[in-house]
Amino acid sequence: MKKIFKHIRLNPEITHGVCPNCDEFTALVSLTRDFFRCVTCGHDLEQKVNGKISYIPANNVENAIKLDVPQKNQ
Repeated sequence: MKKIFKHIRLNPEITHGVCPNCDEFTALVSLTRDFFRCVTCGHDLEQKVNGKISYIPANNVENAIKLDVPQKNQ
């Protein structure tokens, strides 16, 4: 079988938190180191650490993800 994504290394992280969009305590799956997606509503969140971990709605997530995904040859 042909491996389509063999040149991309992904290390997803699953954590729990309160989504500011749907106000539910839910699982959050990491897209990159600082961006997470709510499993309940699908909203993209940015993780901020400033004394406590908080999740805020993310703007321009697509551009940040494209730049942050490591390639195998890098």
